Amino acid sequence: MNFELITTDTHSKARAGKITTDHGEIATPIFMPVGTVGSVKAVTQEQLRDAVQAQIILGNTYHLYLRPGLEVLSKAGGLHKFNGWNRPILTDSGGYQVFSLAANRKIKEEGVVFQSHIDGSRHLFTPENVMDIQRTIGADIIMAFDECPPYPSEYRYARKSMDLTHRWLDRCIQRLKDTQPAYGHEQTLFPIVQGSTYKDLRKASAEYIAGRGCAGNAIGGLSVGEPEQEMYEMCGLVCEILPTEKPRYLMGVGTPWNILENIALGVDMFDCVMPTRNGRNGMLFTWNGVINIKNKKWATDFTPIDEHSACFATRDYTKAYLRHLFVAGEILGMTLASIHNLAFYLELVTEARKQILQGTFASWKASMVNQLKTRL
Repeated sequence: MNFELITTDTHSKARAGKITTDHGEIATPIFMPVGTVGSVKAVTQEQLRDAVQAQIILGNTYHLYLRPGLEVLSKAGGLHKFNGWNRPILTDSGGYQVFSLAANRKIKEEGVVFQSHIDGSRHLFTPENVMDIQRTIGADIIMAFDECPPYPSEYRYARKSMDLTHRWLDRCIQRLKDTQPAYGHEQTLFPIVQGSTYKDLRKASAEYIAGRGCAGNAIGGLSVGEPEQEMYEMCGLVCEILPTEKPRYLMGVGTPWNILENIALGVDMFDCVMPTRNGRNGMLFTWNGVINIKNKKWATDFTPIDEHSACFATRDYTKAYLRHLFVAGEILGMTLASIHNLAFYLELVTEARKQILQGTFASWKASMVNQLKTRL
């Protein structure tokens, strides 16, 4: 993987760059649709490519390990061939699932023992076998195995969790040195900064991660319940430490305004289930604000969400029709809303990149944030 930093905005830390992988190029800043089990919910790969204009998607190690399983993925030749997506893929290591399965897991130095949410069977994830699993999945960018502490966390727990994440990272790096990619393309490891919302821990973790010399770096443990301003403060602190010549990935964030604020702090890559999850529940993100398409006020609004959009789901269907689909319980409504939201997120980061290249990002962002928050 190669990252080229093209320019930085004059009045903020926002960056425009380009990531090159064996499966293609990624223009940054970028939003990555989440395809947890190898599919972005309710959206086909063709729609992701042509309507959403997605450049990279995510898969999840925990879920893919359980279903369809490593044997199937290996026989298929990896996730790219299994799901028909020939562009870059990133896989999360399962660390967040460790966080979310708090009632059904036990963390120790070796790794994490957890129970499957599918059938209750017991499994062990270690830094080593998580690297092996991601080798089998075959993603272009793979994440180190970490522990994501809850919010709020006591200082002592957050420090212990961070130190464990660092030790696990060293084991991940060593494991990758001892093994080779399974399908002939390069796989790049991103370590993950932790430390909850404690400044000294975030600083220490960012310095440790920066010192490991990986090709890209991630910021984890945010957008887990903390106030937005704390998220921005922690992200800004970390971005001041992580090397400028490598891409920075803020995991699991977030709303359109969250994305713009964090781009301004120097983040290059984002992912979140929000556009698809909220879309399936009738919440649409637009340039003018947020729409609850289930509201009766849209019942006779025969205008499209955005007639100027290049995305068919946004341009070719009226608000009244989309509301009708949701009220009638039609699956098509969920699909169209998901495609619209994803396309909007990609349009947002594409426009942010344009503004960065023009040197006008800071003023544009300031005018956009409150507009994006408006409830229509």
